[in-house]
Amino acid sequence: MSDVPLIHPAAEGDEGEYRAGRAGHGHIKSYVRRAGRMSDAQHRYFAEMMPKIGIPYQPSNIDLAAVYGRNAPKILEIGCGMGETTAKIAEANPQNDYFGLEVHVPGVGALCKLAAEKGLANLRIGNHDAVEVVRDMLPEHSLDGAHVFFPDPWHKTRHNKRRLIQSPFVALLASRLKPGGYFHCATDWENYALQMLDVLGREPSLHNSVADPTPQALAAALAADSTEGLAGFAPRPDYRPLTKFENRGIRLGHGVWDVIFTKK
Repeated sequence: MSDVPLIHPAAEGDEGEYRAGRAGHGHIKSYVRRAGRMSDAQHRYFAEMMPKIGIPYQPSNIDLAAVYGRNAPKILEIGCGMGETTAKIAEANPQNDYFGLEVHVPGVGALCKLAAEKGLANLRIGNHDAVEVVRDMLPEHSLDGAHVFFPDPWHKTRHNKRRLIQSPFVALLASRLKPGGYFHCATDWENYALQMLDVLGREPSLHNSVADPTPQALAAALAADSTEGLAGFAPRPDYRPLTKFENRGIRLGHGVWDVIFTKK
């Protein structure tokens, strides 16, 4: 059994909570299920592809090698959005297997369409809460990597508690990584970038892939709510493609921060 804080299942209709970890606070889901209109194509591809490449939620471990039919590096993609980045990464890296998680059905339909058009045999999709999938379905030491790219920043201070990157979830996900596996987060919100660097840096089973900031420098950056001059952020790896929204933000002078830690 893992010794990371347990994340207990939600009762019907509630938001679920961490029973241990973040200063006694419960876990609040990092998303709200929005009513989204699906196109005819998204409907069609969702219906056609999910029976083939969908992984339904179950409250027990799955055998990832059996799911993909081979032994290959397994990478978890949390929050695929409309699937553009996930599909590009899977297409460019056929030697790896990818498990994409997205709670919003139009996004799942869009990713199904891309998977069909590109013939992505190395991609599987889950339409379920990432916390529950990681907690219940993924065995310890089963992942070679995990991506959390541009999660909802919940930028209002009173909503920061909804952010996915919190210590209990990081501990849980780290327990699913193999030694040497990596955890890669990216955000275009400076305040969230600081939180990511701080939270991942406090997880004892992980270490930064680049030079850590000094504790004094990190404390000062958190107090100033500024990343200016702060070490600890990684260059964007080639495997993370730029999206059209990111390119637009860069043209407007917005910052983007990558945080990459590896399992000890």
